[in-house]
Amino acid sequence: MDVRTLTRVLFERLSELPPDAPERERVRAALIEVNIPLVRYAATRFRSRSEPMEDVVQVGTIGLINAIDRFDPTRGVQFPTYALPTILGEIKRYFRDNVRTMHVPRRLQELWVQVSGAMEELTVLHGRTPKVPEIAASLRIPEEDVRACLDAGRAYNAASLEAAQEHEGGLALLDRLGYEDAALAEVEHRDMVRHLLVQLPERERRIVMLRFFANLTQSQISTELGMSQMHVSRLLSRILTRLRTGNSWEG
Repeated sequence: MDVRTLTRVLFERLSELPPDAPERERVRAALIEVNIPLVRYAATRFRSRSEPMEDVVQVGTIGLINAIDRFDPTRGVQFPTYALPTILGEIKRYFRDNVRTMHVPRRLQELWVQVSGAMEELTVLHGRTPKVPEIAASLRIPEEDVRACLDAGRAYNAASLEAAQEHEGGLALLDRLGYEDAALAEVEHRDMVRHLLVQLPERERRIVMLRFFANLTQSQISTELGMSQMHVSRLLSRILTRLRTGNSWEG
């Protein structure tokens, strides 16, 4: 049973249980465990930050739990579509409230005041957003300082997902994040395949990589590895059987 189907079945079971049923906690815990790969997928968007990835996953798991508790299956929305913005919102709030994206030197903080003022004046003067050389010329500072200041300013100020956007008719950014990634359905499968591949012996793993990632034919693989095509065919059959047996989504 794939993750989406299992998630739907668990939510159906949860909706059937009374609030005080002991089984509710077990079903809820199963929903959390099944959807942890979704949290890890969301956390990878923040891997460039200085925070340990496991800490980010823990924060994202809080968002997952909140999404599970608020999700209404009768509305016809897929759970990943509903949960992903909630998970991302929880992680972004964590960075906004607890972690500065970048340590901003005092010199850049002071320079940012001048740069932002020059940007406003030049915008009014030219009727458009000024370019870096124009800002640098106006303040008589190197362009590199302007770029560093702009980068620091963007990193220092985090935008709230819940803040209303005036140019979007009052909608919050969070309201516009609900989309379904075409590749999201394969996230769990890719993680499982990666986990299984590392357990294969080196030769078998290389055969799989050549066949399914380098798109070589069995004949080309046999030439590459110095063995008969029949041997390659038998090995591939044995490897795929082993991978399918170890794949929890296929039993």
